[in-house]
Amino acid sequence: MNLLQKTTTTFLLIFALTYVASAQQIYNLDLESSIELAKVKSKTMLILQQSLQKASFDLKAATSGFKTHVDMDFVIPQYTETIRQWEDSSGISFYPVRQNQINSYLTINQPLPTDGYLFIRSGVQSFVDYYADDRNAQISSSIGLRQPIEAFFGYNQLRLGYKQAKLAYDLSLKQLKREELNLIYDISQTFFTLISYHERLNIAQLSMNKQNEAYNIARSKYNAGLIREVEALQMEVDLSEAVNNLDIANVEYSAQVELFKERLGIDLQDSVNIKSDLEYTQVQVDAEKAVTLALDNRLELKENEIQIELAKMEIKKRKADGMINGDIMVNYNFIGVDKSKLITPLETSLNNTWQNLINRPGSFGVGLTINIPIIDWGENRAKVHSAQATLAQNKFQQDADRITIERDIRTTVSRLQSSLKRLQLLEKNVVVAEKSFEISRQRYANGDIDSQSMALERERLNNAYISRLESFINYKLLLSDLMRKTFFDFEKNVSMLNN
Repeated sequence: MNLLQKTTTTFLLIFALTYVASAQQIYNLDLESSIELAKVKSKTMLILQQSLQKASFDLKAATSGFKTHVDMDFVIPQYTETIRQWEDSSGISFYPVRQNQINSYLTINQPLPTDGYLFIRSGVQSFVDYYADDRNAQISSSIGLRQPIEAFFGYNQLRLGYKQAKLAYDLSLKQLKREELNLIYDISQTFFTLISYHERLNIAQLSMNKQNEAYNIARSKYNAGLIREVEALQMEVDLSEAVNNLDIANVEYSAQVELFKERLGIDLQDSVNIKSDLEYTQVQVDAEKAVTLALDNRLELKENEIQIELAKMEIKKRKADGMINGDIMVNYNFIGVDKSKLITPLETSLNNTWQNLINRPGSFGVGLTINIPIIDWGENRAKVHSAQATLAQNKFQQDADRITIERDIRTTVSRLQSSLKRLQLLEKNVVVAEKSFEISRQRYANGDIDSQSMALERERLNNAYISRLESFINYKLLLSDLMRKTFFDFEKNVSMLNN
């Protein structure tokens, strides 16, 4: 390989290493930052966020249904050229049609809380008949009321739509928050599992160091002829076992790091530095408060409440279908018309129309349409009973869910308090085990105990570390579990619904 080839190869190698280094990211994560990263990358969270956004728009649309609506209609123009049929006593004849129509109407519609609406409609129209060589113009304005009579004793469609949209929005909000809390729990579980493996690695390293120290003491004592060869060999075997345990702990920790990256959506080529300690806050939870929060916030109960409300609405609707229904219509109109030759200017025709509207008295209209169900062979009654059965079913389910939730919360609170007491006890046990090991190490160095007793003390210390670690993780996960079940963070004393 010549100098140029060597230079090129070196450059490409440096470039490749630089690219790989730049492509990799280093994440310094604690529990809170891990949760935030998972929220950003969670597909389920993104889907539920879109669902909440849709429910928000639906609620806004339902709220806007109570407000005044203004519409403008235009026909500019509408030209018609065809053949039409005419029939009278002399027979059937056909005549050609060539017409052009231009009009514009403004409509103001105000919905009423009674499910009816008030309206004002004003407009102008010019209608040209080319075969008759004339122009027909009209200016009209009307104010009216339409009111469904079943809204007074049946159900209100406008309010029903708003209530359904409001319930759907509340449900979507709770679904999003529940998924967020489930995600917090899942990531917390994965995070603390990683911490557990990391601490087990530290314990294995500490155990290996202590065993190496004991082996060196045993080796020195054997060389001085103070202990038998078999005891020195046993210490060597124990050291090999400690080294092997350290290797296993390192492999398991590396595998858990890869799993942690996968759960957070981090590229497996990236690096992760975990920041955590085993500090904790002693949280005393009032069981009655936890039960109250769960009953107020749990999604299962909210879904039951929504189903009950919908069932009540369905009963009203079914009952209304079997009752008298119809509409009340009231309107008052002002109309002006004009008929003139096609050569007459449009402005003149419209002025004549306006004068006719002023001179012509207004016209009044009122109407009542009624539909009376007479025979349906019990169809409507059966639908009403079906809706009532659905309502009773939803109420029974709600009662059962309330009992289940209350029992579950009280059990979780009891387990949390028991876990806290155990954690405090195991911390004291760690202190005792550390002191006991130091005493045993000195006694072994002085020749007061043999290697077997020393191994038992080391095993006892390792068990104390692991028990304390498992208790700590169990306590933290119980806090997270209680948070997702009550929508309240007892550790920070804040409601998760306000976040």
